[in-house]
Amino acid sequence: MENSPGRATWRETLRGSKLLILVELLCVVGVFVADQHHLIYLSKTPYLAALACLSLAVRGVHWREIGLRGSDRWVRLVLMGIAAGIAMEALELFVTQPVLVAITGKFPDLSDFHKLIGNVKLLLILIGLSWVAAGFGEEFVWRGYLLNRLADLFGRHRAGWAIALIAMSAAFGLAHAYQGVTGIVENTIAGLLLGGLYLASGRNLLVPIIAHGITDTCDFLLIYSGHYPGMH
Repeated sequence: MENSPGRATWRETLRGSKLLILVELLCVVGVFVADQHHLIYLSKTPYLAALACLSLAVRGVHWREIGLRGSDRWVRLVLMGIAAGIAMEALELFVTQPVLVAITGKFPDLSDFHKLIGNVKLLLILIGLSWVAAGFGEEFVWRGYLLNRLADLFGRHRAGWAIALIAMSAAFGLAHAYQGVTGIVENTIAGLLLGGLYLASGRNLLVPIIAHGITDTCDFLLIYSGHYPGMH
């Protein structure tokens, strides 16, 4: 019990350390660079999730503090996530993507998913991944971890959250650089919307997790059936 005050002070110091935030952001950049040079396996998400878990553990921050928590409004949050996911998919297919294609002359490069067309087994695998790796994993990393750490850096006031949201969304778009310029812009917009949902729901990750899972599921179903724009 004698060491408890010391430990608490140490964790409190780390929680308020701008230097620690910069070190963590450098690690994030390192993951991006390693991925660009094909030095990591799978996607960036598992590595960023490991960094997020380490950061939370070192600072003594519980997962519920970044949005992984229950709520007595869970039905409302689920419905909000479903509605948002459907609206985001419609916005992409009927508004943002047609405008971007008209400007750039290019659809998002989804050639990595060409084998999905007509492949039921792969469809089921990817839908599962869309909820586990993308829905849960990416929301935990991008909205739960990075958005909060950027807010810690810029200040947890309205302007600070706004700057953090824009910076996180830009990075989220660049994380999808393999999809080309149209894909980068589309995912930047998606990052803004998912981040906005996270903040609007009182920083509860349930809403963006569901919205993200639904948009990815819709995309995979459209690719599978051969109806996704630009897929041949």
